[in-house]
Amino acid sequence: MAVSNHQLLDAWLQVLHLSELKKGQTVTVLTNSTSHPQTVEMALMAAHSFGAIVNKLELPHVNAEKSLSRDPLAYLGATPLANNPAAIAMLKESDLVLDLMTLLFSNEQVEILKSGTKILLAIEPPEILVRTVPTQADRERVKRHAARLTGAKTMTVTSKAGTNMRFPLGEFPVVSEYGFVDEPGRWDHWPSGFLFTFPNEGGSTGTIVIDEGDILLPQKSYAKEKIILTVENGYATKIEGGIDAQLLAEYMSTFNDPEGYAISHIGWGLQPRCHWSTLSLYDREQTIGMDARAYEGNFLFSLGPNNEAGGSRTTACHIDIPLRHCTVCLDGEEVVREGKVLD
Repeated sequence: MAVSNHQLLDAWLQVLHLSELKKGQTVTVLTNSTSHPQTVEMALMAAHSFGAIVNKLELPHVNAEKSLSRDPLAYLGATPLANNPAAIAMLKESDLVLDLMTLLFSNEQVEILKSGTKILLAIEPPEILVRTVPTQADRERVKRHAARLTGAKTMTVTSKAGTNMRFPLGEFPVVSEYGFVDEPGRWDHWPSGFLFTFPNEGGSTGTIVIDEGDILLPQKSYAKEKIILTVENGYATKIEGGIDAQLLAEYMSTFNDPEGYAISHIGWGLQPRCHWSTLSLYDREQTIGMDARAYEGNFLFSLGPNNEAGGSRTTACHIDIPLRHCTVCLDGEEVVREGKVLD
């Protein structure tokens, strides 16, 4: 359902308040030609309402000749900031960047964050943003679960569908996403509401079963049958099943990059205002599927890069797969039981 300007402006005002925007600070709204015009307009208006110094930076599209999809997360190659020191300097000089374009998993984003600039990504349609306005309670809950994950040495994940995985932990930090940026150098994504880390390099082993009804991203599709991934030494070495498995395997092979098969981030969803079923209500080009990534009780794992957490692995191939009905244990203690979060 369409959203009024008043509703979306109010949502932005709440998010900027939570992000501790102050009068006189510099805000840059980063856009491209596909940024939602209502989101852009209300973001600019909200920032002005705080008395901020507001800029709008529109950059061209890249990677069109390489990506098989219009989804901005389907190909994590060079961003429009590559070889663009003037734009990077502008963003570094900003207190807050509202990313309505997508810099995720880019070296440029890492560089900008190190300068102390805060970055908030928001590219979902306005009605999703309004439904998932973050709260302090979201932050507190995500932080509580992050504290449980921090210091854990092993994560195990099982399911009745056949998943049986062991992930050694400790090499990489825990990342909390709760929808706003309240600390210098922080990145977050509105909507969100989950946490994750990255397993130790080369240590993940076992079997992951993507069951009927589980979601594949950026395909933005529900699996119609089981897909079985064999994981050895941190990499998916086999992708077995029917047509869904063939589609996934063929898509990943187009990147011609063995690092795309590495286990990337692992964690679980905590957002009750996001829903497993939402993706079925949208055309594929209307959403990037954040409901699927954040809905409460999912086990979200991914394949591909780990540079977001300080690792050295960069690859254009990135697959996010939230699984239902999994049991997640940290050092033998359950934190999610068959898809139900244990608070």
